[in-house]
Amino acid sequence: MDRYAVFVDGGYARKVFEQFGNVRASYLKFSQYVAAGQERLRTYYYDCAPYVSSPPTVAEKTRKAAFDRFVAALEQESRFQVRLGRLAKRGELPDGTPRFEQKMVDILLAVDLVQLSVDHQIQRAVLLAKDSDFVPAIQIARNAGTVVELYYHIPPKPHTELMNACDDRILIDRNMIDRIKF
Repeated sequence: MDRYAVFVDGGYARKVFEQFGNVRASYLKFSQYVAAGQERLRTYYYDCAPYVSSPPTVAEKTRKAAFDRFVAALEQESRFQVRLGRLAKRGELPDGTPRFEQKMVDILLAVDLVQLSVDHQIQRAVLLAKDSDFVPAIQIARNAGTVVELYYHIPPKPHTELMNACDDRILIDRNMIDRIKF
């Protein structure tokens, strides 16, 4: 039987779910929803913990504790793996708000997609992401015989290059959200 893996960019997934009223979506239900009769190797969730200053504010401590509980719950799900990058402070926005940038998150996803495809551990990759940074990894995966499906929502619209690089593009709609929420 063919196997698939799910690759979730956590930051993008949050933005998608915000469009549906900040629905609490189950990544396990999403992984099962996209199964198409195949065996799921694993669901990979990529993100980074929220920024915590030194000393941390009460709000930062609260946000970090909520994130830690979320990650711990994901790691308890069957066939889930959480991969965390880090958040780097990169100056300030014009309004004085700190500007942050995720580091390593995209490359972790790209490496996993390429490795699983080249080793023929999966025949299908389900991607919930929007960045064109993934295009080279998608091209390698497709060359290795993996069918790459992009699940997306507008807004936020995925980069056109990413849309074009994938074999299939599936719009996340209210019906899908209703089937994957807690």
